[in-house]
Amino acid sequence: MRALITGASGFVGRALVSHLLEIGDEVIEHDRVGGGPDLIDRSGMFDLVGGAAPHVIYHLAAQSHVPTSWSDPIGTLRTNVEGTQNVLDAAAEGDVSRVLVVSSAEVYGSVDQDRLPITEEFPLLPRTPYAASKVGADALALQAFLGRGQDVIRLRAFNHIGPGQRTAFVCAGIAHRIARAERDGTTSIEIGALDVRRDFTDVRDVVRAYRLTAEHGAAGEAYNVCSGVDRSIGELAEALIEHAGTSFTLSPIDDLIRTIDTPIVRGDHSKIRAQTGWEPSISITRSLRDILNDARERLDASGD
Repeated sequence: MRALITGASGFVGRALVSHLLEIGDEVIEHDRVGGGPDLIDRSGMFDLVGGAAPHVIYHLAAQSHVPTSWSDPIGTLRTNVEGTQNVLDAAAEGDVSRVLVVSSAEVYGSVDQDRLPITEEFPLLPRTPYAASKVGADALALQAFLGRGQDVIRLRAFNHIGPGQRTAFVCAGIAHRIARAERDGTTSIEIGALDVRRDFTDVRDVVRAYRLTAEHGAAGEAYNVCSGVDRSIGELAEALIEHAGTSFTLSPIDDLIRTIDTPIVRGDHSKIRAQTGWEPSISITRSLRDILNDARERLDASGD
């Protein structure tokens, strides 16, 4: 299978490139950082897709940092909504067999605990500009299927973690601060809200889900990609500290707490499991160990 990946140099993109190559797929990588066209460069995206002639497009590229969406909502909307429309139109023009549009669990908003876990039938109730942009992209993907019969699948990814993630994201950020404290001999780890609970899946499992959905998913459908287990940020931090083998004190600070945050998120992955056979295989223990080791290696390499 020949695949075009938008956002190929990002956290998930790198993992997906590695997985697809490992199983024998041909991969064409796109990323603006590597000189590829911006998503909002419509003619550039048409040229990219036409030249690559892929069987499937994995549309990962996005402005994915929630706090940034508050400071730059227009840029977030243009990249995530207008950019998705350009990818879909380019795929239609290029007769691409299937497009996977990666959305986010943020589209569901805040769900009462007694209604969890979240299924794909839940209403989309965005609470942040980022979430609203993903609802827009999700709707465009559905419209492409309903309006012109385009083979498009929506993947609603819950929180994912793993080696190589930017420290702007919670688990990688905590691991980075632990690695720095180990090196500097300090004992305090700054952290945001401890009680916020999220559904975390290792990125290496996430990309397996994407590939299986590309092969076995049904056109027009939406699929949750999640573990089905919620864990608090405090639990993750304490587990990372256990891997460090050193006593640290967690110090919550206001600067690391989001203006609007959903207290608890837990998804239901029964649909994707039933239709593709996917389920998570990497334990949270392995994920956190690998994340902390990666943080140590990156800190050493940076010389910071």
